[in-house]
Amino acid sequence: MSNQWDLFEVFIRSKNGTSHKHAGSIHAADAQMAIDNARDLYTRRGEGTSIWVVRSKDVTASDPGEAAALFEPAESKIYRHPTFYDIPKDVPNI
Repeated sequence: MSNQWDLFEVFIRSKNGTSHKHAGSIHAADAQMAIDNARDLYTRRGEGTSIWVVRSKDVTASDPGEAAALFEPAESKIYRHPTFYDIPKDVPNI
């Protein structure tokens, strides 16, 4: 049996309406401890409104070497990119 704590990836939302951003990694015995420790480490000045933690072993990532095959089909579908719209100035966080 290993005596090492699990590694968690930490994501912080700085304010409501924005996306969570990866802040770093932290070791903890369980998810609640990871949240508590992440709060103490990454939001010491109250700069967060929400914290997500996920065990690193549960993260699945694509292979950067296969990026062309993975993302190429989207290049031919320009209608999926919101570059054709004018965003009003009074709409925040876009």
